[in-house]
Amino acid sequence: MKSLVLFVLSLGVMLNGLGAEPAPRPARKIWDQGEHNAFTDLIRYEGRWFCTFREGAAHVSGDGKIRVIESADGDTWKSAALIDEAGVDLRDPKVSVTPDGRLMMVMGGSIMEGGEYVSRQSRVSFSRDGRTWTPPQRIGEPRHWLWRVTWFRGQAYGVAYVGGGGLKDERAGFLYTSADGIDWKLVTRLDLPHASETTLRFLEDGEMIAFSVQVNPKPARRSTRIGSSRPPYRDWTWKEIPFASGGPNFLVLPDGRWLASTRDYGIADVRQTTTALAWMTRDSIKPFLHYVSGGDTSYAGMVLSNNELWVSFYSSHEGK
Repeated sequence: MKSLVLFVLSLGVMLNGLGAEPAPRPARKIWDQGEHNAFTDLIRYEGRWFCTFREGAAHVSGDGKIRVIESADGDTWKSAALIDEAGVDLRDPKVSVTPDGRLMMVMGGSIMEGGEYVSRQSRVSFSRDGRTWTPPQRIGEPRHWLWRVTWFRGQAYGVAYVGGGGLKDERAGFLYTSADGIDWKLVTRLDLPHASETTLRFLEDGEMIAFSVQVNPKPARRSTRIGSSRPPYRDWTWKEIPFASGGPNFLVLPDGRWLASTRDYGIADVRQTTTALAWMTRDSIKPFLHYVSGGDTSYAGMVLSNNELWVSFYSSHEGK
C-alpha cells in the first residue's frame, strides 16, 4: 500500500547561482485512499495545483485507474476526477498544457490475462478545468508506450518504447511528434537497445535533451542514457552512465543547470531504494538529496513556481 507525498524546496539561493543546495520544507503526505497509489505527475494550472497518479490493487495489476486531485494552496487536497477504461490498466499519467490552453494527459493502457500483460497502447485525455476529462482515446502505434510528452514551439514530442513488462517485444525507443496530441508522426528510431521510460526537455536554442532509463534483461542491469539532438532531431548523441535510475524526470533551471529526480537503487550491496534529487549533466547524475522514502517509490512530478521546486512522488516507507 503506497501513499503520495508532496515535497517543496526553496530555490532562491540556488537559482541566484550562489552554489548552495536548496533548503527543503518538511514533506507531507497528500493522498493514501487507494490500495496502491503511484506514478505521479504534478502541474500548476489556472492558479491551482493538480496531481495525477494511478490507483490500483498493486504495483502490477490489471485494474489501474487515474486519479486527479487538486489544491488551491498545496496543503488541502480533494479528488477532482477518476478516469477509467473497462478492462484496461491505465497507468503513469503525465500532464501538460496544449498550445490552446487545455490540460492534456497521456497514459499507458494495458490489458492483462492470467496475471500477465498481453497488449498495450497509449491513451490521451483532455480537460479545460482539471475536473472533467474526455474519455481515454488510443494514440500512437499498438504496443508503443508514449511515456511523457513535452511541448516546444507549438509541437509535442515524446519517446515511446516497446518491450518490457513481460511483453515479448524486444526493447526499443522511438521519437514521435504531434501538433494536436492525437495524431503522432515518427521522427526517428532511437539508438536505445534497452529503452524504457524517457523524459525530454529543451534548451533555449532548440536542442533536445533526453533522460532515459535503460533496462538490460540479460544480465539484469539498469543504467541511464543521456542524449542530445538538434532539429530535426533525427541524429542523436548518447552517453551511457552506470547509474540505475527509475521514474526519470528533470527540469532546466533558469541558470541553465539541470535538476533531476529519480529512483536511486543504492549501491550494489546496500539495496536501500529511495527517491532522490540530483544534479544532471550530459555525462553524469549526482544525487545530493534523498527524500524520506523507501521501497516501492519514485516517479516524481516537478514544477518550478515562484522560486520554489514542488515535487510529488509516491513511497511505501510508511506502509500505506
